[in-house]
Amino acid sequence: MATQRMLTFVTTPRQMPEKRMADERRADFDEIYREYAAEKAAEQAGRCSQCGVPYCQTHCPLHNNIPDWLMLTATGRLEEAYEMSQATNTFPEICGRICPQDRLCEGNCVIEQSGHGTVTIGAVEKYITDTAWEKGWVKPIKPAQERPESVGIIGAGPGGLSAADRLRRAGIQVTVYDRYDRAGGLMTYGIPGFKLEKPVVMKRIEQLEAGGVQFVLNCNVGEDISFAAIRGQHDAVLIATGVYKSRELDLAGAELPGVVPALDYLTASNRHGFGDEVPEYDNGTLNAAGKRVVVIGGGDTAMDCVRTAIRQGAESVKCLYRRDRDNMPGSQREVQHAEEEGVEFVWLAAPAGFVGEDTASGVQVQRMRLGPPDATGRRAPELIEGADYVEEADLVIKALGFEPESLPGLWGEPDLAVTRWGTIRAEFATHATNLPGVYAVGDIVRGASLVVWAIRDGREAADAMLEYLSQAGQAVAAE
Repeated sequence: MATQRMLTFVTTPRQMPEKRMADERRADFDEIYREYAAEKAAEQAGRCSQCGVPYCQTHCPLHNNIPDWLMLTATGRLEEAYEMSQATNTFPEICGRICPQDRLCEGNCVIEQSGHGTVTIGAVEKYITDTAWEKGWVKPIKPAQERPESVGIIGAGPGGLSAADRLRRAGIQVTVYDRYDRAGGLMTYGIPGFKLEKPVVMKRIEQLEAGGVQFVLNCNVGEDISFAAIRGQHDAVLIATGVYKSRELDLAGAELPGVVPALDYLTASNRHGFGDEVPEYDNGTLNAAGKRVVVIGGGDTAMDCVRTAIRQGAESVKCLYRRDRDNMPGSQREVQHAEEEGVEFVWLAAPAGFVGEDTASGVQVQRMRLGPPDATGRRAPELIEGADYVEEADLVIKALGFEPESLPGLWGEPDLAVTRWGTIRAEFATHATNLPGVYAVGDIVRGASLVVWAIRDGREAADAMLEYLSQAGQAVAAE
């Protein structure tokens, strides 16, 4: 019977959930897609071809069993679909919202390659888990047996939280340390609400707290507590700090007021959305209202900035990127959303400096063309001589990516091995560092990457830490 409800992609066209009109969504920070109705979710899940080699699953960092939970959704077995989704993904409702499916699962869907339009995997995943929360299928964490071992996790982002979830379910005592006043990392303060509404994140954090995970917030390791002290208090430690240091532009005028880092800007906006007092937002320093805004960069962070500026009531918003649309690193879906909302993209344009006296009044722009591929295989931008011009701006946002902080120096732990890029050196499979009992996951190992990769790293590291703790326990028992 199940197969009769599948393979309908030839007769049923691809259909995303209804997307709110651009004029409507420009006025708020709510998510832009509405929810599927049950019948529509089943219909769209039924378009899956149930292919023998599921490339969607292969190209998912978590290797989610996508064809099976699509089949369960199509046949009305939604609670089972949620259980299968949750089995491989700690936060499916988050991945369903913010994963770049067009580059991962959906971008490798077999029926997409045959011209029928990909299955709407992300939208169905979101629907499954939102329904699970609504129906009470998301159960509190209740370990079958408590264990005496404890793990300290530094960083409450997706990598740290996914490890905390897995360790706590195994009965380990878990304490998470984070520099911010709320857990969630970039999911809380970096990603805007129109992509990931904050109650979605807060529900998972509340579930972890109710399940026994301890959070120590407003805690800067190296200042409020030493790394050595955390190691001394726990049987194992996981480093999941992420990368928060903004890449800088060594250009004239870069220190002018009005030239701001993307993360500062996004954090201020998200804090304002929480109802916090944010002086830099209220005084206009980190608020685009009424301003001509220029965002420099072509990644997902740049897309978050331009779309936030639109919602804050900017007079105009332009995005400068040194390559063309086909060679940008960000999601093409995000570019489409931004264009619908009124963002202007200036392709093949790079900053040469910033103009202004007391504050920034514009960006000196160099026109570029694409030359031969560089070391990464992407066509390298080349300067077009004599084509400079000034792009007027009242607020310039630098969205150029992030670099790791020097943790060995900040934490007084010179023996912690790092790579030449400053990321922590960790084993590929276990995520173990060179320090006994210390593991590292996510962006602090990979460099700036996706939430889904951090979730995978956290789950893998948790499994490796459980093995390490068990072996340590056996060694003690044998003495």
